[in-house]
Amino acid sequence: MSDRLSAREVKRHKWWGWGLDDVTFRYDNKPAFPVLAKNKVGVDLDSQQPVVPDLSVFEIPAGRLPQEVRSGLTAAVGAENVIEDDEYRVIHSFGRSLPDLFRVRAGDFARLVDVVVYPASEEEVAAVLRLVLEQDLVLIPYGGGSSISGSVTPDVAEQRPVISLNLGRMREVVEIDDTAGLARVEAGVYGPDLEEQLNAEGWTVGHFPDSFTYSTLGGWAATRSSGMQSDKYGDIEDIVRGLRLVHPDGVAVTKPIPGRDSGPSVHEMILGSEGRLGVITEATVQVHRLAPVRQVIAYMYPDWEHGIRGMHAIARSTDVTPTFTRLSDGPETEFSLSMVKEPSSTKGRVAAKVQDGLFAYLRSKGWDTTNEMSISYVCFEGSKEAVEQQKALVKKIVKSNGGITLGAGPGAIYDQKKFDTPYLRDFLMDYQVFGDVCDTGATWSRLNELHARAYQAFYATQEEQGLPGFMFCHMSHSYHAGACLYFTFAFPYSSKQQALQQYYAAKGAVQQTFVDLGATVSHHHAVGTEHQPWITEDIGEVGTRMVKGLFADNDPGRNLNPGKVVSP
Repeated sequence: MSDRLSAREVKRHKWWGWGLDDVTFRYDNKPAFPVLAKNKVGVDLDSQQPVVPDLSVFEIPAGRLPQEVRSGLTAAVGAENVIEDDEYRVIHSFGRSLPDLFRVRAGDFARLVDVVVYPASEEEVAAVLRLVLEQDLVLIPYGGGSSISGSVTPDVAEQRPVISLNLGRMREVVEIDDTAGLARVEAGVYGPDLEEQLNAEGWTVGHFPDSFTYSTLGGWAATRSSGMQSDKYGDIEDIVRGLRLVHPDGVAVTKPIPGRDSGPSVHEMILGSEGRLGVITEATVQVHRLAPVRQVIAYMYPDWEHGIRGMHAIARSTDVTPTFTRLSDGPETEFSLSMVKEPSSTKGRVAAKVQDGLFAYLRSKGWDTTNEMSISYVCFEGSKEAVEQQKALVKKIVKSNGGITLGAGPGAIYDQKKFDTPYLRDFLMDYQVFGDVCDTGATWSRLNELHARAYQAFYATQEEQGLPGFMFCHMSHSYHAGACLYFTFAFPYSSKQQALQQYYAAKGAVQQTFVDLGATVSHHHAVGTEHQPWITEDIGEVGTRMVKGLFADNDPGRNLNPGKVVSP
């Protein structure tokens, strides 16, 4: 095992947004983007000055950590791994949900965590938890801080000292069982570090959520994450085969073997529990050999309905096994085209002319290349022969459903930029524009109705609020019975005083549409507090009572991330 990182070497977000301080979204090389921003949300990027956050202008409330607790934490993990710096406390008190980011940018620091603690082992985690229980403190496990559901944010009414337990020092692949295709991994490892360690041995876990660069294995398990390659590798509940959880009564262990659980599944109870049962310290995950060939191919359909038929046919095919399938509707395709950089080379200018010629041809065939045309991406992995065979089969399916093949060029660009979107949300907030997402899972038979009704709900709400808005959607995460719909919306808020009220009205209208049509409140963005208002409609009154009973029995003192998933 390599030397542990120090607490201050663990990767962390900037205090006011996503990722690194020196990485930002640029529009000066995307000529179509300012036009779209002006037309869709009424923002003139060239005439408005962005609002740049500055932590120094805010008063940071003092921590509430008693000396006795500080001494106990120091004894458990070492003084250098107990941090009470203001910036660290701010970072760890907010996830990356839009309400979190709005509040942190506004200096709304009514309740911050009181200390950030970095354990280096399961034993140190257990020692911290014992102290929490003895002193009646609150413990919030922290992975990468990428939660957009309020899962790491302390309750503003909480009076007890709050500890944020950052597992970022626990980041090693402990061992790989080559025969079983299983790897034991510490829970604090970030996605890129996990893949780097596995790739070095010729393996991959294949889990790539949008938050990949700033999320951890333990966080994926605790929130039931899903990655964009779930068509092949599965959701996190398929990938994680065994778990270790530090619990108030000891360590709960689930075995990474087929037929693992007898009776109700303890493993399934831990997955998605968001820190309310304890702290996940290790997971055994299934791993796969790296494919010799990986290619993403782009396709285009005349509209959403043709595209959904094509996606359904691919999902139901007995001969095609793609790594992922994705379909953008007309508005998202329009947005994607606005993100294309201005060509700066002869090759780029030739490609732009080819695209213009293609779109002119499609218009001559009756396609609406502005509002309806829907782009799709399909990823293939395997041997060269297998990939070529799969591509030929999908090409036939796409053609039989009215689509055309664009090729590998657009697919490669998508694959390179797939983790960059969160930086755009920060950029929009600089101009007082909200950009956020709602995701859901539904059956194939309900996807088109759900797609249409969500749009109706959003735009009706924006009309009532007297605000412009823009929404787009893509389909991803295909299953035998259905798929995930992932909606993105943006609008400028009218004032800081009304901003969150306007945001919750827009998001609430879309979320309510999901549950009204029998879809899930969220496909892979957890519950936390942001999706809690719909949890009973999602799992039923009896289901809610069962979950409350589970948490109450295992954490009667409400010391473990209280208030998340279900209210007390």
